[in-house]
Amino acid sequence: FKPVGLFALDRIRLPEAFTTLTSLLPPALLAALVVVQTFAGGTTLVVDARAAGLTAGLVAVALRAPFLVVVISAAGTTALLRALT
Repeated sequence: FKPVGLFALDRIRLPEAFTTLTSLLPPALLAALVVVQTFAGGTTLVVDARAAGLTAGLVAVALRAPFLVVVISAAGTTALLRALT
C-alpha cells in the first residue's frame, strides 16, 4: 500500500498551508530532541555541563561561526566542564 501513496500524491495538489506546515516540522522536532537530550535525566530536569555546551553552541551560532566551530565549541565546553566537576 505504500507505493500507492507515492503515485497518488503526484496527481493530488496539496494545500499551500499543509506544505508550509510540513516543512516546519523537521526543525521543530530536532529542536525538541535537542532540548530533551540536554535537560532530561530520566524523569527529572537536569542542568549540567550539557546545558553549558548547548549555550556555547548557541552563542557560536549567534556569532555566525562556521558549523565546525559551533560543534567544537559546544563539545569543548561540555568536556571541559565535565573534567572540572
